[in-house]
Amino acid sequence: MDLTESDAERAFRAEARAWLAANKPPLPLPSGDTADGFAVNRAWERTLFEGGWAVVSWPEEYGGRGASLWEWLIFEEEYYAAGLPQRVAQNGIFLLAPTVFEFGTAEQRDRILPRMAGVEDLWCQGWSEPDAGSDLAGIKSRAVRDEGGWRLSGQKTWTTRGAFCTHLFGLFRTDPEAERHRGMTYFLVDLRAPGVSVRPVDKLDGDAGFAEVFLDDVFVPDADVLGGVNRGWEVAMATTGSERGLSLRSPGRFAAVVARLIELFRERDAAELVDDPALRLDVADRWMEAEAYRLATDFTVTRLAAGARLGPESSLNKVWWSEMDIHLHQTALRLLGADADLDGPWLRGYQFALAGPIYAGTNEIQRNVIAERVLGMPRK
Repeated sequence: MDLTESDAERAFRAEARAWLAANKPPLPLPSGDTADGFAVNRAWERTLFEGGWAVVSWPEEYGGRGASLWEWLIFEEEYYAAGLPQRVAQNGIFLLAPTVFEFGTAEQRDRILPRMAGVEDLWCQGWSEPDAGSDLAGIKSRAVRDEGGWRLSGQKTWTTRGAFCTHLFGLFRTDPEAERHRGMTYFLVDLRAPGVSVRPVDKLDGDAGFAEVFLDDVFVPDADVLGGVNRGWEVAMATTGSERGLSLRSPGRFAAVVARLIELFRERDAAELVDDPALRLDVADRWMEAEAYRLATDFTVTRLAAGARLGPESSLNKVWWSEMDIHLHQTALRLLGADADLDGPWLRGYQFALAGPIYAGTNEIQRNVIAERVLGMPRK
């Protein structure tokens, strides 16, 4: 694994840093989990697209730069180092798009990807249901054949930013007689279609970060089946690999949080507000966790660049980054003590981090995957 940046990569980093410094909006941006804040963040995403930085690793014909995975990591480092927020378009560009590249037809790629990159269409993930969360094979929402397409009925829940998105990608059962992990199809759904109802769900902080989506006999044409009828589980596993593994939580995001944590420690320490000497070791541990994640990601990218595929080891990534996120914010709150702002970034970040071990498949499920499919341990 060679981590030396080439001249071209250093030039790419310098260009990205300069463009972000010249074009980033006034910070901090409002929460993307409110209607007004989502609109502001969407406008920023459009600025990224117009500058050629929205999807740097995509081919140019779809709005990208044809950058390598290494250059994508570099851009992510510079993006978060500039203090910029997580992307409100992330479920489309980081989860659905890799799946469209792998399983989509040429017509689907040409139709979906440019509009996704330009935030003309915004995508949410419609997998969880009231009785099927981490047990994705337990979904009950169904699709019934109709002339030229399908009729979808059911309910999806915990749909991140579903109240503000235009489209949904999700799994629906197309063969109710098939085994649990079979008979499902991956559909692309326009949330403005007749029969769709979207109900916002407020989070603990009051923001409408989730939604319930109800589908009542919603027509979806055959052109919006991704990957083939009754192949939904296979297609969905490709999406989960992106969600748990490489793209959703890049090392640059956590490197920026660690940098803020170290700065907070130095400020509190200089003001003699650090009462517990063990906090110095805690801050060092947080840095080491983030550095370990960066090196593990570099190893993964080295393998992918050599032609490997991301498999069940993505569950290792998911457990690591989700628990690291909690550790980072817990340490910051210990440093702040009674001075923690109830509406400040560290406490709000901690509230969000608590969800990490739950979404993208609970960490209990991920540990089962690691035990059985990575370590080869027997199932009970």
